[in-house]
Amino acid sequence: MTKKIQLLAQVFITFDILALTGLHIGGSDAGIEIGGVDNTVIRDRLTDQPYVPGSSLKGKMRSLLDKYEGKQINFPPRNPAFHVCQDKDEYIKCDVCHVFGVSGQQSFSEPTRLIVRDTFLSAKSVDELKKAQTDMPFTEVKTEVSIDRVTSAANPRPFERVPAGAEFSGAEFVYAIYYPEDIQRMEKVFKGMGLVEDDYLGGGGSRGSGKVKFKNIKIHIRPTVDGDKALSERKLVGEYSTLKDLRLDDLQAAIKSALA
Repeated sequence: MTKKIQLLAQVFITFDILALTGLHIGGSDAGIEIGGVDNTVIRDRLTDQPYVPGSSLKGKMRSLLDKYEGKQINFPPRNPAFHVCQDKDEYIKCDVCHVFGVSGQQSFSEPTRLIVRDTFLSAKSVDELKKAQTDMPFTEVKTEVSIDRVTSAANPRPFERVPAGAEFSGAEFVYAIYYPEDIQRMEKVFKGMGLVEDDYLGGGGSRGSGKVKFKNIKIHIRPTVDGDKALSERKLVGEYSTLKDLRLDDLQAAIKSALA
């Protein structure tokens, strides 16, 4: 028996990401020359500018939510990094797996609620970093030294970071509402963002890198209409300077009103 799934609405969450400390989200080290930086950031191949991959932000949010809620870390099987429900009864009770998704091979799986897009440097930050004469295009090089506890030999290792103060603009989440309870599940999205602010994004967080802040948050909703009609316009249902300004109860009430 097939299951009917009806998309009721899409919620569009846009915001900017401010790097409060240097930000390192790793790219490929292939082809790095001897004496060069051996831990590079990921870059857009067309512009050579660093960016924040949606997969990095979404994965960090999910990982932190798993830990916050005490989930069993069981996926992937060989090197588990996060939680995935293993049966329907578990899945029904798990908001995290509804929001962030499970494998489509699971017989009980439903569409992933949350899409996270890549986010690129703002035009202002691009201009500022071009003028800053950074160590590499748009980035700085930070050298860390590890000490061999047996020989006391120093092992310096340079790695690349986007400097503190850089801003990535136009970040976008797209959240799908299939059932009324998905409105309540949206709380996991904002909790995940808050946990990232309290933790770090990317690598080197325990050594000072990766502290970020989400700002200029705008939330629009677009209810679905009959298939033979054009898509409706997006309607603004919330606007907040920071996450601390967001009032979830008011936002959920506005979304329910837009769907009524």
